[in-house]
Amino acid sequence: MALPFLNFILSFLIALILHELGHLAAAQISGVRVTALGLGWGPKLYRRTLNNVEFQLRLLPLGAFVQMDMNTFRQRSLNKQLFVLSAGIAVNLLLAMLTWGSLFGVLNLGLAIGNSLPLYQQDGWKCGMVMLRAMLRQKSPIVEWTFTVAGTILSLAVIGGEVLRRFQ
Repeated sequence: MALPFLNFILSFLIALILHELGHLAAAQISGVRVTALGLGWGPKLYRRTLNNVEFQLRLLPLGAFVQMDMNTFRQRSLNKQLFVLSAGIAVNLLLAMLTWGSLFGVLNLGLAIGNSLPLYQQDGWKCGMVMLRAMLRQKSPIVEWTFTVAGTILSLAVIGGEVLRRFQ
């Protein structure tokens, strides 16, 4: 019983790390300085700096993140910003294809789909915000909040509808 659960957790953590490494690599290719890459949330348990990037392990292994210098990120072209933001999804899709039929493949596909949705702070939402700001040539709180709320409602409706469909 413990072995399948441990396999699930370990596979999920590896998929998360590889997703974030995709963002890290794309940021470095695009000339965006990365200051930290972290696994988990909450207090830091371990940290080590390598090539000016602080690698962090945190208490709650429920997510992962790449922390970038947002000033240099915003100075990059729209294409480069979208490349950096979508690189994690691309890594997960590639890993899902390469490991199709396995638990690791399913987890990577799930991460790719979940991160593609316009849910607050997911990669799909971040891409939408970058595109909105580029189209409007400025920040617009009313447009950004409308996108955030509408994206969340739409995403939850699609997910909820699919879950209900599966259980009928």
